[in-house]
Order: sequence, then C-alpha cells, then structure tokens
Amino acid sequence: MSAYLDAPAAPTAPGPAATSAPALPAPLPVLGTDVDVPLADGTEVPYAALDYAASAPALRRVWDDVAAYAPYYGSVHRGAGYLSRLSTDLFEASRRTVAEFLGCRPDDQVVFTRSTTDSLNLLAGALPEGCEVFVFETEHHAALLPWQRTARVSVLDAPRSPVAAVATLEAALAGRDTARPALVCVTGASNVTGELWPVPELAAAAHRHGARIVLDAAQLVPHLPVDVAALDVDWVAFSGHKLYAPFGAGVLAGRADWLRAADPYLAGGGATRSVVRTADGGVGIDWNVDDSRHEAGSPNVIGAYAIASACRALTEAGFEHLAAREQALLGRLTSALAELPRVRVLGLFGEGAHRVGVLSFVVDGYDSAAFAAALSDRYGIGVRDGLFCAHPLVRLLTGAEDGDACGDGPLNAVRVSFGAGTPEEHVDRFVTAVRELTA
Repeated sequence: MSAYLDAPAAPTAPGPAATSAPALPAPLPVLGTDVDVPLADGTEVPYAALDYAASAPALRRVWDDVAAYAPYYGSVHRGAGYLSRLSTDLFEASRRTVAEFLGCRPDDQVVFTRSTTDSLNLLAGALPEGCEVFVFETEHHAALLPWQRTARVSVLDAPRSPVAAVATLEAALAGRDTARPALVCVTGASNVTGELWPVPELAAAAHRHGARIVLDAAQLVPHLPVDVAALDVDWVAFSGHKLYAPFGAGVLAGRADWLRAADPYLAGGGATRSVVRTADGGVGIDWNVDDSRHEAGSPNVIGAYAIASACRALTEAGFEHLAAREQALLGRLTSALAELPRVRVLGLFGEGAHRVGVLSFVVDGYDSAAFAAALSDRYGIGVRDGLFCAHPLVRLLTGAEDGDACGDGPLNAVRVSFGAGTPEEHVDRFVTAVRELTA
C-alpha cells in the first residue's frame, strides 16, 4: 500500500491517561494561543482551537513574513515602479516555492485560486468535452459538486477499506467508454474521519484505465508531505487557510494541457496577451497559455506569499517530526475516547485506520450542537459540529437517512481537529472535558 498508509496508526485501544503521557516537543508557534475567552461562569481561559480542519491558525512565521512584506506591497504584473516589480517577483517566486513543496513535474502549472473549492471548480470548467468524472460519495462537497455542471458524473459507493476503494474504482473504470476522457477525484485525508486514502494505488488504477486523477489535498498538505510526481496524480488542490496561511488563497497544480486548452476561468486583464478591435466591431482576444491564463484580475500576492511562507516553514520543521508529534497527540486522544462508553468515533475503514489529526464522534444521548456549545461555554474549547460539508458521508456514518434535515440534530457529529500548532494541553483539556460531560 502507499507510504501514507504504512505510517504508524493511532491506537484505538485504551491506553495511558493523558495526564501521565510524556511531554511532547513544542508545537510550531501560531497566532491565538494567548487569546483568553469568557466562560459561562464569568471566568476566562486561554482559547483551545481544535477546529483546524475548518481553518488552521496562522503560523507566526507566516504572519511575520506577511508583515515584513506589507510596506512593499504593489500591484502584480501591472507596473514599472520598484514596488510593483518587487511584488511581481515575490508572486512568481511564491509560485516556484509551491511547485517545489508539492514536488511538481517540470511542465506542471501552479495556478493561484481562492480555495480548494475554487480550484476544483476551475478544473471542472477545464474538462474536455464529453469527460466523465468518477467520485466517491464520501467526498467533501468541494470535490463532489463542481463536476455536476460540466460533466457526466458517476458517484461511487463508499468503500469500507482502502483495498475496497481501489477495487471499487477499478470496477467502475473497467466499464467506461474509453473513447471519452475521464477524471477521478479523490481526497487524500477525509475532513470527517481524518482517514488516509490510498492515493498512489487509486492513481495507478485511474491511469491503467486511461483516466486522470485530481487529489483534494485540503486535509492532507497540513499533516503529511504531498509529492505530485511520486504519487503520480495529475492535479492537486488545496487551501491556504488550512495550511496555516489564512489570507484568502488556494492552489491548483498539475498538468497544463487541459488548462491551456480551456477557456479562461475568468475573463479579464492579466489573462490576455493581446486584445484588439476587429473589423466587424467586435473584440479579438489572444489569451495567455501560462499559469496566468486562469488568474484574471489583480492577483492576491499576499495570499500567495503566505502559502509559500507556510510551505517553507513546514519543510524546515520537517514533516517527519510534525507527523510523529501529531500521531502522539492522536494516540492520546483516541485512547481516552475509547474508554468512554457513550462516545462513538466515526470511521469508514474500521479500527486501526491511519488518520491525520481529524476525528469526528457522536455521544449517546447528546445533541452534537449542544455538546459543542458545552465545550465552548464551560471549557473554552472550539470544535465544529454538524455535517462538515460532507452530508452523504456523515449520514452514512451516523445512520441518518437522506431525507433527514440538515443542521442541528442528534444525527450530526462533533469534530475535533488539530495540527502542528496545537499545544498538548489543548488536547488534554479536551479529553478532560469530554470525560466530564459524558460522566
């Protein structure tokens, strides 16, 4: 199986109490760890941000880099002045940094977008005519929905193991019309369960059947290295705000041919090489064919630079050290939750599945919204409750029916998520809170 799935799994059996666990290396410095929040009893405590899967706090390194650049901000690709030229150089250097971080191939393109959702919608608009898309029902909405408007979509049933995921995709692709272009879209790590998917094996299956594959890496890049060439995926998409760079940018990186052949994602300045009046009174447009073809308008240079800063910070810290620390925290968390009979951790691939620091659960007799509110009001802990923009998957795991209403309710779940900036005290406080609330 893939290198991701060969990593040590977090324990699921009861283990040592969190209070007796050995101290871990210090987390990476992030903003917000010194913010006090009010509790229902009128006291204040330092905020425990355990909602990284929604938006991770900014790394201090990212914030400092952006602050240092801010006085030199200028329009990108738009001016001859020093600050404009500096900003242009910074923007293009950020593109190269991201390409290196992702292990892109020499001829791959890196397009800056607004988010993972924006990236996958861009790719959906660039699909060749007649393209068929294969996607598992377990995907986040950003990966499940964009194709519905531009392609014929085959939604595959949820697999119950990584091996089953590959077999399900193989069976679906074996019956397709090979004369039509095809694309597979798959997550690297679930935003609901944190479980890792067998990306290299799925990529190999796609390519055996003449299909391409795009990796939704929104929940993967903050936790583990992503190497486009090694994984042999055709594209990868992720968001800066999940990579400790919440400045409104995202990335779509990968093969250039479909992107160059498609109409620009947005029509406007920056995406063109030349615009002329035509003899019939119209407009003739010569569009760019490089990365900027799909980046019309003034680029978000601060967002791009913030992503590049985060890429450098994580690389310098060493993913092997960050992942080992995260797995230790995850082990403490899963061991503690396994001791609580009212708590049921949600999972698709069964006990022992390899996860990143994302975990969802339900509590017998507790409404998820009320439980999340209690964590906030009584303990100063921020988590998320609901369906996590992955309605089919959460309904499957909780036993809800498709007709059940969305929003607050007992069939929704609570999600706790953390990463490189999480102090161990935050996880320990969460464990204590869940233990007391379920006693």
